[in-house]
Amino acid sequence: QVQLLESGGGMVQAGGSLRLSCAASGRTFNSGAYAMGWFRQAPGKEREFVAVISWSGGGTSYADSVNGRFTISRDNVKNAMYLQMNSLKPEDTAVYYCAAQRSFYYSRREADFGSWGQGTQVTVSS
Repeated sequence: QVQLLESGGGMVQAGGSLRLSCAASGRTFNSGAYAMGWFRQAPGKEREFVAVISWSGGGTSYADSVNGRFTISRDNVKNAMYLQMNSLKPEDTAVYYCAAQRSFYYSRREADFGSWGQGTQVTVSS
């Protein structure tokens, strides 16, 4: 079983930055290879893909809407994943979810992620 806990959300003005963190734990996580990703859900909208990173950290992929502004990274020693968000826009306002999929590489499909955190709110004011 894998437990995921997000932190780092908050309120920021447009153009500002935030760094989200995701702490992973669990015997299954420590004994396997997991790609990890970030998704987000804005009010009244479906959850959407934001970014994903392979188990080694060598492969990443981003949604077009955040490419060039957000950077995903991970630290496998600390069992942690991060999302550095720069040049934030009001349309980035959403609950951001950390997710893990048991795979060396990654998929962007939500259905391929078997473990999810509770989410952290990010609010960007104009």
